[in-house]
Amino acid sequence: MKKIFRDKQLWIRRAFFMALDVCSVVAASILALLLRFDFSVEKIESNYLDSMWNYLPYNILATIIIFAFFHLYQSVWRFAGVVELQSAVIASILSGGVQIVAFWLAGTNYPRSCYLSYIMFLMALTVVTRFSYRFIRRVKRQRSTKDGVNVMIVGAGQAGSMLIREMMNSKYLNKRVKCIIDDSVDKQGMFIDGIRVVGTRYDIKEMAEKYAIEEIDIAMPSASKKIIKELLAICQETSCEIKILPGLYQFVNGDVSVSNLRKVEVEDLLGREPIAVDINSIMGYVTGKVVLVTGGGGSIGSELCRQIASHNPKQLIIVDIYENNAYDIQQELKRKYPELNLQVLIASVRNTLRMDQIFATYRPEIVYHAAAHKHVPLMEDSPNEAIKNNVFGTLKTVKAADKYGTKRFVLISTDKAVNPTNIMGATKRMCEMIVQTYNNRSKTEFVAVRFGNVLGSNGSVIPLFKRQIEEGGPVTVTHPDIIRYFMTIPEAVSLVLQAGAYAKGGEIFVLDMGEPVKILDLATNLIRLSGYVPGEDIEIQFTGLRPGEKLYEELLMKEEGMQDTENKLIHIGKPIEMDEEKFLNDLAELYQTVVNEPENIRPMVQKMVPTYVPKQDE
Repeated sequence: MKKIFRDKQLWIRRAFFMALDVCSVVAASILALLLRFDFSVEKIESNYLDSMWNYLPYNILATIIIFAFFHLYQSVWRFAGVVELQSAVIASILSGGVQIVAFWLAGTNYPRSCYLSYIMFLMALTVVTRFSYRFIRRVKRQRSTKDGVNVMIVGAGQAGSMLIREMMNSKYLNKRVKCIIDDSVDKQGMFIDGIRVVGTRYDIKEMAEKYAIEEIDIAMPSASKKIIKELLAICQETSCEIKILPGLYQFVNGDVSVSNLRKVEVEDLLGREPIAVDINSIMGYVTGKVVLVTGGGGSIGSELCRQIASHNPKQLIIVDIYENNAYDIQQELKRKYPELNLQVLIASVRNTLRMDQIFATYRPEIVYHAAAHKHVPLMEDSPNEAIKNNVFGTLKTVKAADKYGTKRFVLISTDKAVNPTNIMGATKRMCEMIVQTYNNRSKTEFVAVRFGNVLGSNGSVIPLFKRQIEEGGPVTVTHPDIIRYFMTIPEAVSLVLQAGAYAKGGEIFVLDMGEPVKILDLATNLIRLSGYVPGEDIEIQFTGLRPGEKLYEELLMKEEGMQDTENKLIHIGKPIEMDEEKFLNDLAELYQTVVNEPENIRPMVQKMVPTYVPKQDE
């Protein structure tokens, strides 16, 4: 029924324009004769009038056929532009040309000046009737959005122009574009679709107040992350909601529309370009291999699985203790990659026999070990569990990899492993030491990958802040001076995959994540980007550092040094010399101790990790 209704509306619209064109042809024919005889009907010779009226039915038919050929009845005139105008002009000229030929073939006596006049009048009437339709719709649209949202567009390029046009013409949008901002000096004072360019980025705050702006849309898809960050910093000084076109690829694909505008995310404020990865080397490394991912249902693990699945492994094995996460990634990969040889197993890395069984059955050539407890405060309250899962889960997986001939083993580590002040960081440092030790004793190439906080991962600070803002606050920050390095999930996974390609054994790979970010700035920016004023609409509360938490994180210990790789944003830390035999003996002793659930395991961990200084001991 909906289709029938739409088709009926379409034919009514076409019939309406055909009727207008019939009137235009008649009017143009009469006006051409009137102009020739000084608009005096008495002066027009009867034979000229007879010729015009006799030819008029054929003229109407020919004109409608020509107009239909040029799609003048199929065009969406509320979006009409130069192409439609050009079609209307050419079609009118052809209509006049057909008239000339017809009169010449019939030997009809007709004033030559009337031919040109007819073309000019028909052209004018055709354009006026078409574009007046667009004008009437725009006026009607402006009236309907009298109480709409006042919008400022940043960017006077083609993307901005397309957004303005859609906002003006769409009956579904309750938005009014009031002004445009652009840094180009040449564009100042100019108009785009009747909207004036009123200033540069430095005038945003003033113009937002002047035009009572409620929403700022940044339409600069080719701008760098640095420029976007600078613009956002200025826009945040207003109380406006801020939206942004995601990127250049959408502009190239012609996908610039209001629906593509998204709310600004904190990632936009990091002020650096995404980490680039040599995809070809990764594809050659993973393609045709049996790959196992522990913790494959987690934030990092699941993204690893997605990337690996897209590179045609011989088999992908996902191991996770949490069945819901495992199920979700299993269903996603089955849907996206139906030909993928996928095996999803529920298992704990703490179970020696189970891990041996998995490695013996599937013989993975590459292992990505992402299974771990990672939440600092929770692990401070349950240190024995952190050691059992992180340290001995890693040890058992490492031993299985060594025993069953895995070629490469990549450990997912953290910046909290550097000079740790919490038990989670200390256990991750022990995992790195396990990898280093076994790399010297095995044919397997063992490496570690160390990165900072991952935006959007389970339990990260951004989802917490968003939830607190949605609930009306307060937003909780542990300390006004606390800073962290941040990266996106795809960047984290890129580093892990790149490490697998570069690995020779024993390395700790580190991502250059730019400058660290103050958590207070993240909270403040997120509140502003949500359309609220920090301290007025949403309060920020300082709760104090949590157990084991430090003000800043480091990515490398001083003695590790730094080496560059082919990717200049990925570095390698040299292994620290250690007494491996003593470490292995200490591990055995730690295992016997931790399974008996001691009240305080920290002194023993501190003895094994000299750089570990528990927060309460500082």
